Amino acid sequence: MTSTNQNIEQLLQLCKSGNQRAQLEIYNRYNKAMYNTALRIVKDSFKAEDIMQESFLTAFTKLNTLEDINMFGAWLKRIVINNSIGYYNKMAKHNEVPLDTVIYKVEDNSNDGIEEHEQHNEKVTQILDVMKTLKPNYNLSLTLHLIEGYDYEEIGEIMNISYANCRTLISRAKESLRKKLAVI
Repeated sequence: MTSTNQNIEQLLQLCKSGNQRAQLEIYNRYNKAMYNTALRIVKDSFKAEDIMQESFLTAFTKLNTLEDINMFGAWLKRIVINNSIGYYNKMAKHNEVPLDTVIYKVEDNSNDGIEEHEQHNEKVTQILDVMKTLKPNYNLSLTLHLIEGYDYEEIGEIMNISYANCRTLISRAKESLRKKLAVI
């Protein structure tokens, strides 16, 4: 039986014993999503690739610490986000965060209502472009909340701020985004 036919739970059990085929299969299943997660935070494709690969190495070496194997995807994503934010914070301290190095692309493979989809894609691209012009902490908090789906408590932990400060930050970020979008 090849590893591609096995479910995640079986693959992760093999990964725990150092099976490289299983690790490659897990990598192939998750790498695009994890790369995109890192890219949305660090805004640098090469660094996002590095962070994604480092995160897989960390996950494979610490796999025995994962209590619920069914939570692997969320756990891996958390590792990627923590590594990305660590890098982001390090660059922010040095004022080296490149704001315009990423092109966001929204894909839609259906052929019905093409004009409607193009208008929707333009709107999404416009919103994402405006988000890039916000203050870095506004952009990061909105990315984590609106794109990655984290709640206030999780974002507070990630950004090392209180729950109340997180709510205020996201509220102000949304208001700033609204005002900038209203001008367009």
